[in-house]
Amino acid sequence: MRRLFLAGLAIVSSIAHASVTATDAWVRGTVPAQKTTGAFVTLQSTEASKLVSVTSSAAQSVEMHASGQSQGVMHMHALEAIALPAGQRVELKPGGFHIMLVGLTRALGAGDTVPLTFTFEDRNGKRTSMEVRAQVRPLGK
Repeated sequence: MRRLFLAGLAIVSSIAHASVTATDAWVRGTVPAQKTTGAFVTLQSTEASKLVSVTSSAAQSVEMHASGQSQGVMHMHALEAIALPAGQRVELKPGGFHIMLVGLTRALGAGDTVPLTFTFEDRNGKRTSMEVRAQVRPLGK
């Protein structure tokens, strides 16, 4: 019986997939006519995987971006995916990797929450989704 139990554990261990945690999710507040804002979060995966898409009911579309400086000028460009190396924290923050909410459905004020649905893909191509509720921080924070 014990051998059967141990064999079962080995099978379960071999089919385990990447588990991703999201912490400190927040969205930058907006002014009334503003239609775009940034969302930020720290992600950590137990296995190598990647963030392949983000959606939100708070915006018409959501894009993943990277920011960087080249020849003294800040540039931002869209990404198809963000790599999540196994066991490493990947911080989506102002000035680096981040999420853009485009075509906001309403103004976002401090204390509001915004639903974000993250879709991840593991090294085998299996996709999983996770919903996160991000707190809106005041503009300028």
